[in-house]
Amino acid sequence: MDRTFLHKYAPILLVSIAIVFQYNLFVTPEKLEQTHREILAEAAQIYITKPEFDSMKEQISNINKKLDKIYDTLINERSSDGTN
Repeated sequence: MDRTFLHKYAPILLVSIAIVFQYNLFVTPEKLEQTHREILAEAAQIYITKPEFDSMKEQISNINKKLDKIYDTLINERSSDGTN
């Protein structure tokens, strides 16, 4: 390499290296793993899993069936009493 070439482009190279380090443009695997764990922990706090959702949906379905039975029983008792 020519010495004039090095003197000409050295400031640009130094500035670009400083920008890379200043703004953390490259991520280390450890930092990436830490961020991944944080995202998983946050998602676990906010959202439920598919099996939990299915269980909850089944419980709501059972509650609706029981409410329908209670409603039908009340209607049958009311109609057998002769009251509207």
